[in-house]
Amino acid sequence: MTGLSFGNDRLSRRRFPIAVVVWVVLLAAGALFVWWGFFAPDGAEEPPQATPTPTATPSLVPLFTQPPSGEVSPTVAPGQTAVATIPLEQETFGYGVATDGLLLTEYTMEQVRNLGLGWVKQQVRWSAFSSAPGQMDWSGYDAVVDVANRAGLRVMLSVVDAPEWSYTYRDSNPEASPPDDLALYAEFLGQLVDRYRGRVHAIEVWNEQNLDREWDTAEGVNPARYVEMLRLAYQVIKSRDPNIIVISGALSPVGATATDPNNPARVIYMNDRDYFQRAVANGMLNYCDCIGVHHNGYNIPPDVHWNDAYQDATAVFRGFWDTPDISWSFISTLEWYNQAAGGTRPLCVTEFGWASSEGFGGYPPGLEFAQDNTLQEQADYDVQAFQLMRQWGFVRLAFLWNLDYATKGPRLATDPNAPYSITDMYGGPRPAFWAIMQMEKP
Repeated sequence: MTGLSFGNDRLSRRRFPIAVVVWVVLLAAGALFVWWGFFAPDGAEEPPQATPTPTATPSLVPLFTQPPSGEVSPTVAPGQTAVATIPLEQETFGYGVATDGLLLTEYTMEQVRNLGLGWVKQQVRWSAFSSAPGQMDWSGYDAVVDVANRAGLRVMLSVVDAPEWSYTYRDSNPEASPPDDLALYAEFLGQLVDRYRGRVHAIEVWNEQNLDREWDTAEGVNPARYVEMLRLAYQVIKSRDPNIIVISGALSPVGATATDPNNPARVIYMNDRDYFQRAVANGMLNYCDCIGVHHNGYNIPPDVHWNDAYQDATAVFRGFWDTPDISWSFISTLEWYNQAAGGTRPLCVTEFGWASSEGFGGYPPGLEFAQDNTLQEQADYDVQAFQLMRQWGFVRLAFLWNLDYATKGPRLATDPNAPYSITDMYGGPRPAFWAIMQMEKP
């Protein structure tokens, strides 16, 4: 997103156990209250079931490519609970939400289940838990995958951020980087799929790679280089578990391109539509089952097109009116991606939602639009967006951003993740929580 990278909660190995202890103490009473008052147990539930287009693209491979001859179908270890993946052609639409499931895992997954959602998104920051080659602390992710499956939820993992030992480029403002050898990322995904065989249902390959803060390399952002990463990842994932839905890394809809002032050849962020077309021209659609897309709603309703005569005289943030562009509009952005792909792949909206700073005593820098959305508008827009995506038919999965980052983050008005959260800083439900719980989910 413009000036914002969703899901950038950099948990380190040292902070994780400390955070668990602190939050268990601080939230135990609140969690018990919310559970008793808001989540009375019930019976187990079944999981819920005119713009430019790219030039000529390579021929597409079929969805769900079968493993090479000799590979066996994934099996689940004895004693483990697994929820089956529903093939793309059978499940019409999947309702999901992004969570910080590494903390209070049991309670978090029960919240998702009580919301009536069938999917949960968890970001996997490779860098935070791999201190050296061959070393990986899987413990937090083991819990997320296990508890989610026991709760009847399907799991999508978004895997990002290579560890420092895997790349050589360093600048004055180090941010998320891919490894120098892209095969290392594919190898890590292979280890992940082997560990969670049959219990991870979708994998998003990287995140917002059209921004250098997510793709920090000497050459800058590079669509062709990303497609090579996606190709290696796709082949490894499918060879181990052909049922996993491979999602291309969703781009940030920045709607503009900029280069490094000190090095004009280095692109620091690229218009997502330009990036997407270049990636497609390099064969991207051959290596994904679903096209990842992000949109953060800004301060207009989800059904307003970028060139509609919509007015809001009270809006403080005026981007939609002062600099008209597809990127401001939720519906226009998703329609563009569907048209640009020629309908050959469904969309997986891995992050969407409306931010409201109401009740937080301020708003983060870059999120001025959050002050324009009331809590009720956040609730209305989140629900309407789910309903629209279901109706359109070209969206396969949709993950609301986010369930609980306001509660589990720094609890500051400057936290860029908090205004999107549907729980408040103390764990209480915001109006969007209730609205999504009560929303019909056909």
